[in-house]
Amino acid sequence: MSAHDRVGRRAFVVGTGAAALFAGAGAGIGAGSAAAAESGVAESGVVEGTLPGFHAQLKEELRFPLAWGTSPIRDFRAWRRAARAKVEEHLFVGPDDGTPYAPEFAERAEADGYTRESVTVALTRHERVRGALLTPHGTGPFPAVLLLHDHGSKFDIGKEKLVRPWGDGEARLPSAQAWADRCFSGRFVGDELARRGYVVLALDALGWGDRGPITYEQQQALAGNFYNLGSSLAGLMAREDARAAAFLAGLDRVDRRRVAAVGFSMGAFRAWQTAALSDDVAAAASVCWMTGLKEVMVPGNNILRGQSAYHMLHPGLARHLDFPDVASIAAPRPMLFFHGARDSLFTAEGVRVAYEKLGAVWRSRHAGERLHTKVWPDLGHVFADRMQDEVFAWLDSVL
Repeated sequence: MSAHDRVGRRAFVVGTGAAALFAGAGAGIGAGSAAAAESGVAESGVVEGTLPGFHAQLKEELRFPLAWGTSPIRDFRAWRRAARAKVEEHLFVGPDDGTPYAPEFAERAEADGYTRESVTVALTRHERVRGALLTPHGTGPFPAVLLLHDHGSKFDIGKEKLVRPWGDGEARLPSAQAWADRCFSGRFVGDELARRGYVVLALDALGWGDRGPITYEQQQALAGNFYNLGSSLAGLMAREDARAAAFLAGLDRVDRRRVAAVGFSMGAFRAWQTAALSDDVAAAASVCWMTGLKEVMVPGNNILRGQSAYHMLHPGLARHLDFPDVASIAAPRPMLFFHGARDSLFTAEGVRVAYEKLGAVWRSRHAGERLHTKVWPDLGHVFADRMQDEVFAWLDSVL
C-alpha cells in the first residue's frame, strides 16, 4: 500500500459546508440521516468522502462463503482447488499458456559472495520483462527467493528497491539507497539474501522502473483501461508473479523444492498471493500487508482512496473470499506474517481478525507450527533490519 495514500480521518469526514451542500441536494444528511438510521434505510449519495451511503449494508452482505470452515467443501485438497479456481476466475487475465520464458542474460558482475546478472524473460505472451538475478558463489543447487517490491507511490524504481543497482542501472542508486534507508534500515534485502546463500530474483511490476514510471494520478486510469480491455491490472500482477516463481524454480542453479516468495507492503500482498496461486512456492514471508477486508474498509483508511488499491483489487472476489482466506490456499506450507503495531495503513482489529483466520486454517491441518505471525509493538510500516534478520532465520529453518 502507498505511503502517498496516507491521509487522516479528517479528509474523509464530511464537514459542515459539504453537509449543507448535500442537504441542499436532498441527499438525506442531517435530519434525514437520523430518519434513515431509525428506519434502517441507508443514506443516499456518497458519504465519508468516498463511500456509498449504503456501504454498511454492502459490508454486511460479505459473508465469504467459500472460506475454509464456511464452505460446504470439507476435503481440504478439494477446497484448495475450488478456492484457487475462484481466484483465477476473478483475475480477468488468460491462464498461463506456457509461453516460453526465453531468458536472456546480460550485465554479469561479481559482488561480495555472489554474482549479479540482468535477466530478461517473457512473463506473458505480450511482454518481456527485465529483472535482477543474484546467485551465491559456490556449488548449487541453492534455495531461492522471489523478491517482490512494494508500491510506496515511488515508481522510478521497482526491483532496485530490493536489489542494489549496478551497471547501466547505477544511475538509480541514489534513489534506491534513499528508499532502502527509509524502509529497510539502509539494507538491500536481495543482496543480504544472496550473501546468505539464496538465489534471488526481482522484477519490475508494470508501472515501475524499466516498465514505467507512471505517476500517482495515472494509476486509476491505467486500471480502468485494463477493465475496458477485458483484463485487470491486479490480475496481470498476480499472473506475472506466479510465472516468475515458476521461472525461478526451473533454473538449474535452484533447488525447486526450496523456493520462497518474500515481500514488503504491496510486495507482501504479492508474496502470499503468489503462494496461494503457485505450487512452485514452498514458503512465503509477508511483511506489512495482511488484514480482514471489512476491518480495513473504514473511514480514514488508505484503501478507500483507490489509486494504489487497484494493484490489489480483483473485482467481485470479496463475494467469495476474504484476504486471509486467499492466503490460506497456501496451507499447510510454511508462512510468515509480520505487522508493525504503529502501521497506520492497517487497523489493529483487521490484523487480529486475519491472524485468527489464518491460525484456524493451519491448525485444522495440524500444522500450526508452520504459521508464524507477529506484531512488532514499536514499529510502523517498515521492514527493519531486525525484522529482516528474523525472516532470514525463519527461511533457513523452513527451506
